[in-house]
Amino acid sequence: MKKKLTLLLMLAMAFFSAGAQNISLQKGWRLSIGDSPTWSSPGFDDSGWQRADLSKSWEQQGHPNVDGFGWYREHIVIPSSIKEKAFLKDSLTFTLGSIDDNDQVFLNGKLIGEYGGLGGVITESHYGPRNYTIATNNPAILWDKDNVLAIRVFDTGGDGGVYGSFFNIHMTDVMEHVEFDKNHDFSFGDNNSLGKSIVLTTKNKYNYKGTVLLKVIDPETNAVVLTKKTDTAHFTEGKPFQWWFTFAAAQKKSYIVAYVFTDKKSGKSIYDRETTPYMLTPAVSKLPKINGASIFGARPGHPVLYLIPATGQKPLKYKVQGLPEGLTLDAATGIITGTIDKKGSYPLVFTVTNSKGSDTKKFTLAIGDNIGLTPALGWNSWNAWGLSVNDAKVRTSAREMAERLSAHGWAYINIDDGWEAEERAANGKIATNSKFPDMKGLTDFVHGLGLRMGIYSSPGTRTCGGYLGSWQHEDDDAQSYADWGIDYLKYDWCSYGQIAPQNPNLDEMKKPYLVMRKSLDKANRDIMFSYCQYGMGDVWKWGAEAGGNSWRTTGDITDTWRSMSEIGFKQDPAAPYAGPGHFNDPDMLVVGKVGWGPALHNTRLTFDEQYTHISLWSLLASPLLIGCDMGNLDRFTLSLLTNDEVLAIDQDALGKSARQYGDKEGVQVWVKEMKDGSKAIGLFNTSNKYQTLSLSANDPAIKGYTKFRDAWRQQNIPAVSGKVAPHGVLLVRVSK
Repeated sequence: MKKKLTLLLMLAMAFFSAGAQNISLQKGWRLSIGDSPTWSSPGFDDSGWQRADLSKSWEQQGHPNVDGFGWYREHIVIPSSIKEKAFLKDSLTFTLGSIDDNDQVFLNGKLIGEYGGLGGVITESHYGPRNYTIATNNPAILWDKDNVLAIRVFDTGGDGGVYGSFFNIHMTDVMEHVEFDKNHDFSFGDNNSLGKSIVLTTKNKYNYKGTVLLKVIDPETNAVVLTKKTDTAHFTEGKPFQWWFTFAAAQKKSYIVAYVFTDKKSGKSIYDRETTPYMLTPAVSKLPKINGASIFGARPGHPVLYLIPATGQKPLKYKVQGLPEGLTLDAATGIITGTIDKKGSYPLVFTVTNSKGSDTKKFTLAIGDNIGLTPALGWNSWNAWGLSVNDAKVRTSAREMAERLSAHGWAYINIDDGWEAEERAANGKIATNSKFPDMKGLTDFVHGLGLRMGIYSSPGTRTCGGYLGSWQHEDDDAQSYADWGIDYLKYDWCSYGQIAPQNPNLDEMKKPYLVMRKSLDKANRDIMFSYCQYGMGDVWKWGAEAGGNSWRTTGDITDTWRSMSEIGFKQDPAAPYAGPGHFNDPDMLVVGKVGWGPALHNTRLTFDEQYTHISLWSLLASPLLIGCDMGNLDRFTLSLLTNDEVLAIDQDALGKSARQYGDKEGVQVWVKEMKDGSKAIGLFNTSNKYQTLSLSANDPAIKGYTKFRDAWRQQNIPAVSGKVAPHGVLLVRVSK
């Protein structure tokens, strides 16, 4: 059995390492920070430029805190022999590792590829791999002569430049633009069965005919549990091949589905694999159940908007005992609105009823100086739509949240970068661009659903995407946000790096956030203040003092195990500084369909890794900000985001972050103290094989605790022990 799996992996390695005629681009690069159109010219003298190291960002090469433009240049001979020996002879591909964030690529002064719209308005902004293909008869190529490859890079924040693992020029392989399109979702049938359409696509005009071999593998035993084969795979550009397969999962866990397509004429193969979804969250009961946090904070005299989150068969009726004067309840929707002038802690009792029964819950309305007493639960546009966000996409997200998620406590709809105009109005006020014709109307729409609205800016002159920032207009912008009804502000360092000193001290790091804090305080509205400055200066140590409700502790996340796990498992130093009203933010969620706009793909995290992602972020008392296409929530993602026992760990009123309790090779244990005296414990398998993870009854973390509950499955278990999949988790709540 293992030999069969090894063969599949060897086919994958053969494909990705194919091409002995690769021309390496690993060495010889030169780097200069700045921007000039002459730097693309083959005749430009770059001998005085710094030698570049492609294993490092430019910050790590003597350019700390540099955002904006930089150039890389390389001289290379492209031999015509690689064309003569290739199976396909019509195109040449440049593999350029990863670029952070946007780029234009020139060959001998001629533009051959770009990402992010550097030639005009920036349409996307995202670190990632770049591959550009041009025809072999393109006059930009000087065969058998010296060629100059120049890359113009624009970095929007954090690390910048060209860096990564694979840099080469090669003839486009017959399989290079062939892929298994895995963005079709699995469908769920009866008895744990799954179905999916396997799709092969290509951007080549080559006529592919061949065989698809499919194997389903149990990763716990490496046993092949299903083999299917078809000889009818026939596709070309614009005409994909589709093949439906079904699989009855023996257990509620992920299986590996491995695919190999072999083209008959060329004899070459392409390999891919994915894992199967499995849902642990039980179905929602028809009986009423009140969910969400047990406390909500607002400032005296400021508008209150709170939707009582409750599930159960509709229609539901809502009642509140102890509602103070100044607030009103809509008994049909559960939306509480109004204002309270007097500080105090107001104990309330929520009751929700339907034809099946009723449920009650004690709740505290805290009117005082602090807001954001539990981490924000919501959606942010960036990880899905990037700069392609618009009014329609935000309205879709709000409707979907109201319909499918708000009953579980999700409340914020946050617009990230891309809503701003390029210039201010004549009176100095911030203006929206054509994608957002009526921000006040959009906010009213969101509020009408019982949800709260968030927005984005930068303390610099420009945002990361090149739109208007708030520099020297903080009072104007804060008042505009209040006038629109905004409830949340994400404030991104971005171009402020060009205003602050090159190596800012702690006071200089705090300054832009203190300035905006004062401006927000002048507005008669509660606006949650989220710092996005990537953890500089150990922001968790001073973020609360500077008036933040949350602060990024890290750089941007991407939808890979390496990115998610390295960020999540490095949060222990910041953990002691989390508490009600101020939380560490390890960045937004990367589950569901993501892509940084406008093209989206299913997250590259496996389903086990997604369980780890949500579990770890909840243990850390992090803001949970969904970053996917809300209009296309698949069943698995919806189940992931609607487990009320897991969300309760994140929303616990004590506000403590979990601490790292155990860290040994292949295993991480994190423990979070809860307000009711219980503990939430995550046992994470960080290895690539199944492991049985456990804590003994005498372990100090659980000694004296007698009740153990699997939070994902929402069922009691006899001990803190379980078999955990690679990169998976056992999430347990223990109580006495």
